[in-house]
Amino acid sequence: MQTEQGEILEGYLQSQIVRDERKEGGPLVFSLPADLPWGYHTLEVVRKRRKAPYVMKLIKTPKSCYKQPELDEGKKMWGPSVQLYTLRTQHNWGIGDFGDLKQLVSDIASRGGDFVGLNPIHSLFPANPEGASPYSPSSRRWLNILYIDVSSVPEFALSAEAQKIVGSAEFQQRLQNARDSHWVNYTEVSKLKMNVLPLLFEEFKKRHLDEGTSRAEAFLSFVELGGESLLHQAAFDALHGELHARDPEVWGWPAFPEEYRRFDNQAVSEFIRRNKDQVHLYMYLQWVADIQIKEAQVLAQDKGMSLGLYRDLAVGVADSGAETWADDGNLVLDASIGAPPDILGPLGQNWGLPPLNPQVLQATGYEAYIDLLRANMKHCGALRIDHVLGLLRLWWIPKGEDATNGAYIYYPVEDMLAILALESHRHQCSVIGEDLGTVPDEIVEILRDAGVHSYKVFFFETSEEDGGYLSPAHYTPQSMAALCTHDMPTLRGFWHCDDLKMGKELGLYPDEKQLEALFDNRLKSKQGILDSVAWHGYLPEGVGRDAQYVPMDSYLADSLQLHVAAGSSALLSVQLEDWLEMDNPVNIPGTVDEYPNWRRKLSMNLEQIFAHQGVNRIAQKLTEVRAKASKK
Repeated sequence: MQTEQGEILEGYLQSQIVRDERKEGGPLVFSLPADLPWGYHTLEVVRKRRKAPYVMKLIKTPKSCYKQPELDEGKKMWGPSVQLYTLRTQHNWGIGDFGDLKQLVSDIASRGGDFVGLNPIHSLFPANPEGASPYSPSSRRWLNILYIDVSSVPEFALSAEAQKIVGSAEFQQRLQNARDSHWVNYTEVSKLKMNVLPLLFEEFKKRHLDEGTSRAEAFLSFVELGGESLLHQAAFDALHGELHARDPEVWGWPAFPEEYRRFDNQAVSEFIRRNKDQVHLYMYLQWVADIQIKEAQVLAQDKGMSLGLYRDLAVGVADSGAETWADDGNLVLDASIGAPPDILGPLGQNWGLPPLNPQVLQATGYEAYIDLLRANMKHCGALRIDHVLGLLRLWWIPKGEDATNGAYIYYPVEDMLAILALESHRHQCSVIGEDLGTVPDEIVEILRDAGVHSYKVFFFETSEEDGGYLSPAHYTPQSMAALCTHDMPTLRGFWHCDDLKMGKELGLYPDEKQLEALFDNRLKSKQGILDSVAWHGYLPEGVGRDAQYVPMDSYLADSLQLHVAAGSSALLSVQLEDWLEMDNPVNIPGTVDEYPNWRRKLSMNLEQIFAHQGVNRIAQKLTEVRAKASKK
């Protein structure tokens, strides 16, 4: 055996045999050294009469995922989960960016919060910026370059040309319009940034690459580490950009001319050779984005946050992006994943994301999965795994069929959780598993034993007996609690049934009776919530007890947050939208064109938010209530 650390261990199996069941058609079982270090080792078994040895990867892992010492000691933490693009400041370019993230980290840290949660920040489609869903990325290995804070890139201060463009009255007016817009205008944001970022790369080439400086060396080592995967991403973005400029209908690689539809085609190699600078530009932008997200995490640690950033790993990749374009068999391109039919969705769901092939994963020693975890555990203190049940099974739908014709395909869940634990320790990154929806009993214990934090959304945590709301004091400590998520209405939207009213307008509820029943159920839910919060002593004086007449205001919103904060979950996620009493959701599941998903910004600038008395009041109370819960 060769260990990952380079040590060679040798021995004879005869002396290590535990049991031999070969006569009965069973295995020959032998023991390995008990004190193997964690890691990825290579095991060779040599037989006298066999020319080549049997070779396998052997992975030794911890039993469960990493937890920060503070989590282990029972500290109860809180922080906001934000969609990064929704942040507004007076200096961003019309979309929340990594600079805004640093500002938010400082604001939350100084008020006692221990983390800032992010939507997936995976790479999307620079050539097609309106493809904005963070859950349909081009690749999960690389970053969304639209989040680059342009004016913080060191080359910006050095480029006279970039300064001149940005300083012009026309550009400043466009920037202001993009900032003032209620919705993120992705096309305009992309134009503004891509007007300037190539100039910064030119400056970088001239001052660093040509001169062989230490900054150039840092970039080149990033490129070397990124390997084939970075080349796939950069070549895809450069090629897509050129083809899309010629024909705006080219939305992804299935619409590329035939000779460009696979990364390993000869025409693609020639394109890369001819357009070396353009490919290198996208590598540079990935490097800049990586540096900026790292700076945000370093700042969080410097400010004393126990976790810092927590990132979000989407369940799959779009079937038209860089990862599928360059796939070498890890993905099943003629299937897509989704959800089976249920009472709420009789047609099921098709997410248009090709699944990883479990047999190829095993045959390749889980290489693609390991790379994926490493890319997403960088520069953060926790990783949320979207649809963590996918480690056990995924609903596969054959290409061209609807979700009713799908089937569950199982994955080697124990192997995948063991590797998750190993990478989590190596990156000192704890793990949160989004385990909402239909949760098979067989996975609940497996996830718990693997040290994965469960996800408890207050509105879904009800008693099976009477349908009443569970006390957050009864949530499992190894969990993250939340009132709302990005797929739900805001607190105010839920309470005032804005989601149902909007759904009716958008034609999501063609059945009047079904809609009536949903309104009735909502009133029952609200009454149950009021009763539960009052019973636990968190309902403020002056707030009525009849849900029909009680509006959602800052007092009721605060009391709901504090009710969940007093519970036993290790982590509590809150939403800035609820602090600002916003009602429009960020995403309406089941819609594509009916509502501008992934575009709605916050109603205030960060500067205004943290100058707001109500915001500072709830932040202080959350810190106090969580500290009290830690002592229980």
